[in-house]
Amino acid sequence: MSRIQITRNAFLADRQGNKFADVVNDREQPFDAVLRFFSDADRQRRMEESETHHDRAPLAGVVRELEAQPEINQFLAGVHVKRTTRLRQAIGVIVRMIMERRGWQKTGKKGSLGVRAATSDETPKHNSGGLAFWFVRAERYERTDGKRFLTVQERCLEFPATVARKRSSKGRKRVTERTA
Repeated sequence: MSRIQITRNAFLADRQGNKFADVVNDREQPFDAVLRFFSDADRQRRMEESETHHDRAPLAGVVRELEAQPEINQFLAGVHVKRTTRLRQAIGVIVRMIMERRGWQKTGKKGSLGVRAATSDETPKHNSGGLAFWFVRAERYERTDGKRFLTVQERCLEFPATVARKRSSKGRKRVTERTA
């Protein structure tokens, strides 16, 4: 699939993006750096693979690399809670725009990216554990065509027989077959 490029104009024309004109027009925000980051075809592929193969939100596939971008990290490290929150929300809109253009739709569920650290007035909000340092959760997506890999639980339900391992009286494992 070819890469999707989200421009400032496309973002502002979006039904949600237009609510973030403050982020787009704020020269101190690294919005252009975010747009450049998400315009990369390999990153977009990893976002899809995150959903498809790792059962995680698309942002999980690129979040560490995103947070490692010096300009973006420096801004998120600022104590301006409202401004950093708005940028993180705008990033969620960009992810949605890309995923929708690549044939995905929102599930209405969120996936965890981190565990929020205790807060203080002197430090910006960040995580103390998980995959991401600045992002707590992200939207989950599903293919619009319905094609997907089954979960392990779904596969177990349709598997005709399961193999149970029991110990023999001598302590050795023996395999017994049980039908569903």
